[in-house]
Amino acid sequence: MIRRAGSLTFAWGVILILVTVCCLYPQTSFATSPKDVKLEYDANTQMLTVTITHKTSSPNYHYIKYVEIKKGEAVVSNNKYENQPDPEIFTYKYKVPAAEGETIEVTATCSIMGSKTVTMTVGKAAQ
Repeated sequence: MIRRAGSLTFAWGVILILVTVCCLYPQTSFATSPKDVKLEYDANTQMLTVTITHKTSSPNYHYIKYVEIKKGEAVVSNNKYENQPDPEIFTYKYKVPAAEGETIEVTATCSIMGSKTVTMTVGKAAQ
């Protein structure tokens, strides 16, 4: 009986600690990685359009902090942000010179936790 009482005390202690952490740091408990990242490339203007889906109720605290763009293995653009322009879906545009067949990789990183990486291959320019 004493062993069981000790186990119950320990279990309640763990639960209490978890609830306390969630109450003191609610943003962390509700933090989410970017849900989706969509890429479009216009070869004529050399513009990369990055549309990010990242739901937040506090876009000045929980937001997409970094958007990193690579061509092949080389980082060509590393963009840092201080907030998110929309609480759910938003778009950034970047000038990224790329030739047909080159691979572009974009990583969107949350200010609290998580990231999402997507790649695309540049297609033939519209004529």
